[in-house]
Amino acid sequence: MRIAQEEVFGPVLAVIPFKDEEEAIAIGNDVVFGLAAGVWTQDIRRALTLADRIQAGTVWINTYRAVSYMSPFGGYKRSGIGRENGQEAIREFMQTKSVWISTASEVPNPFVMR
Repeated sequence: MRIAQEEVFGPVLAVIPFKDEEEAIAIGNDVVFGLAAGVWTQDIRRALTLADRIQAGTVWINTYRAVSYMSPFGGYKRSGIGRENGQEAIREFMQTKSVWISTASEVPNPFVMR
């Protein structure tokens, strides 16, 4: 269905029946997008398993559209590149470098691993 294959930004709820967890995960991941997903369950084990296996940048459990500037936001697949907010967003503007400094008064042998 078109409603299940596109990113719909609006007050829309699509309900698709499924037999078990495996089928629900397969249905949920069988899209080219992966911005966010919602899971409603009373079983915390099931909630964490689904959150791990669903290919989406955000998975809400028993809630929806909860956001924070401290939490990374961004999607999987064609739902964007990179992350907004949180430390993840800052890392995109950084490049790691190692700098080693010796304060020894004598120059040590440069061919010996330290």
